[in-house]
Amino acid sequence: MRKPRRTHPVALARIVPKVLGELGFDDTALILRIAERWEEVAGVEGARHSRPHLIRAGVLEMVVDSSVWVQELQVQRPQILSALRRIFGEEAPKELWLRLGLPGIDSRA
Repeated sequence: MRKPRRTHPVALARIVPKVLGELGFDDTALILRIAERWEEVAGVEGARHSRPHLIRAGVLEMVVDSSVWVQELQVQRPQILSALRRIFGEEAPKELWLRLGLPGIDSRA
């Protein structure tokens, strides 16, 4: 009888995107990976006021908590897209769409 192999715990945040990708939910897996690195992409303040919401046809939809931050992130659009390309390469969204809402709550639900 073989002895069970011991493995080290793996963070769920690392497993879920891989499983979703294997199931054909690549956009869902990508949005989770983007969310995981959102502070790096949008900056500390930008991440505090926004969150990635979904990806459709290469467009990243972001939910932003105020019209002031919609304007600020609109100005930062080239830097955000550049950071996404640097981190995610060919998988990176090609465009951003900003929507006013509460970053922690899906207002369409």
